[in-house]
Amino acid sequence: MTDQDTTPNTADASAAADSTTSGSGRGAAPAVPIASGDPARWGRVDSEGEVYVRTSEGERFVGSWQAGDADEGLAHFARRFDDLRTEAELLETRLSSGSGDPKQALSSAKHLRDGLPEASVVGDVDSLATRLEHIVTRAEHAVEQAKAEREKARADAVARKEALVEEAEQIGAEATNWKAAGDRLRAIFEEWKSVRGVDRKTDEQLWKRFTKARDAFNRRRGSHFAELDRQRNAAKERKQELVDEAESLTESTDWGPTADRYKQLMSEWKSVGRAPKDSDEALWKRFRAAQDKFFSRRSEAFAERDAEFAENARLKEELLAEAERIDADTDPNAAQAQLQRIQRRWDEIGKVPRERIRELEGRLRAVNDRVRSAAQHEWRRTDPEAQARVEQFRERVEQYEQQAAKARSAGNEKRAKEAEQQARQWQEWLTAAQNALTDR
Repeated sequence: MTDQDTTPNTADASAAADSTTSGSGRGAAPAVPIASGDPARWGRVDSEGEVYVRTSEGERFVGSWQAGDADEGLAHFARRFDDLRTEAELLETRLSSGSGDPKQALSSAKHLRDGLPEASVVGDVDSLATRLEHIVTRAEHAVEQAKAEREKARADAVARKEALVEEAEQIGAEATNWKAAGDRLRAIFEEWKSVRGVDRKTDEQLWKRFTKARDAFNRRRGSHFAELDRQRNAAKERKQELVDEAESLTESTDWGPTADRYKQLMSEWKSVGRAPKDSDEALWKRFRAAQDKFFSRRSEAFAERDAEFAENARLKEELLAEAERIDADTDPNAAQAQLQRIQRRWDEIGKVPRERIRELEGRLRAVNDRVRSAAQHEWRRTDPEAQARVEQFRERVEQYEQQAAKARSAGNEKRAKEAEQQARQWQEWLTAAQNALTDR
């Protein structure tokens, strides 16, 4: 056999590459070259037509060929070898892809391996034998792996059913959200049916626990709804009382306290709980109708009040326009007198919308500050008369305080407040005059 005879052809190289990349971690099997490419490399046909294959242990008789010349005989037995080689490759491919049954692959690989020493083939029998041994080892490993996976799948299935049972037992013992818990138990049951691979004994034990937990939940739920019926009948009686009171308040004009009472009735309504559905809906309609009637009447009254307040705001804006035109610098005393008259009219007008109070009062204070500042400037300018002015202001303060006291004694609270306001105004001017004297 020459060096050229022992050099693998292209197909042999491809097979070698396949072999190197298809191992199971136990070492790569040798490549098995295709025999039909060069049958004479692996066997011979003698003059009697007997066919032999060369092996590492010597030549082995594989059969006779009488149908043609020697080359055709070798080619025939080489093709039979290539068929075995192809079967081995297919087995290895199935093992690599995991697409076949490992047990079947192992049985087929052993059948090929055990039959190879007697097979009527011509080819690299030694390489194929090694390759088949490698495939048998891989198949055995795949069988063990499949067994481990089945055991794991069984353990996982048992663990999943145990988890479902434990959840069902917790629901059966503790759950009070009846609808959600009932839905979850049904979902657990559906999932239970989908879990496969648990042995019969274990499955029966777990099923007994599940049904026991489900029965416990159903008993507790039944007791709960029986108690709920009792509570709802009691709630119906209490809600009837609340409706009666709500209807008795519809004509009230004591807006604030009555509105507060309706809020209290609403809070109690919510705390009482639900009555039977048909009764609850009917009572609620009556309760809401009574409440709506009162608040509708209150809204109408408030609308009238808001209109009055809006008109007051308009009148005060007119006064502000008049006050803001006061010429405080030319004649501070006249300006003060004019501002006092405006302030009396201001108080007589009455309340304005809450959101306008700061704006309107602020504008009036600004006018007051401007008039007072002008008066203080005048006091400083006419210093010789400052002392007399101080006395005059003091007299005016006392005068208005006396007026306030008399008005209050006579029961005229409005006049008393006006006099007190004038006294405070003159007191501010008195203080300013005294400060001007001190700073002089």
